[in-house]
Amino acid sequence: MLNTDKSIPLPRRAFLKSGAGAVALAAAGAAAGLGLRRATTRDDMVWQIDPEKCVQCDRCMTACVLTPSAVKCVHAYDVCGYCNLCGGFHQPRVKETDTAAENQLCPTAAIQRTFVEDPYYRYSIDEALCIGCAKCVKGCGSFGNGSLFLQIRHDRCVNCNHCAIAQVCPSQAISRVPASQPYLLRGKQGRKRNA
Repeated sequence: MLNTDKSIPLPRRAFLKSGAGAVALAAAGAAAGLGLRRATTRDDMVWQIDPEKCVQCDRCMTACVLTPSAVKCVHAYDVCGYCNLCGGFHQPRVKETDTAAENQLCPTAAIQRTFVEDPYYRYSIDEALCIGCAKCVKGCGSFGNGSLFLQIRHDRCVNCNHCAIAQVCPSQAISRVPASQPYLLRGKQGRKRNA
């Protein structure tokens, strides 16, 4: 019961209880405000890989706090040559250019190949199977035009305060970018963004 009569002194125990309650309420409000401010700042920026700096070291696969990694291979279709002998799809020095498991570079068969017309094939990524190992990206860059590249998928990424992958990236390819433009793309989309 609150003492509203100023002439009657408030008992010490009641005073301490009311004071402690006010302090606790103020502290809770301050903590909530600070948490909201941090969340707002954190949500304004996200982690992303710059495909021009990435060296395909495979640390995206192993250093991410998620299993499988939030890093996935993506395909810039406007850059792809749609070749039969795709460096991102086939093992180096492959004898057969079919879809047999021993001929595929991807350890999880995340790259799907669809025949278009001789000698062209369309390649797409099954992101549920992709583990972010970058083998296909390295193969595509070595023997093709680099249409495959890695990106952090924000529907999977937990946006850690200090990204574990960024801390071990040898080329410092991972940095914070505005959440309004969360992807660093290649091809026509990348040129539009950089213009």
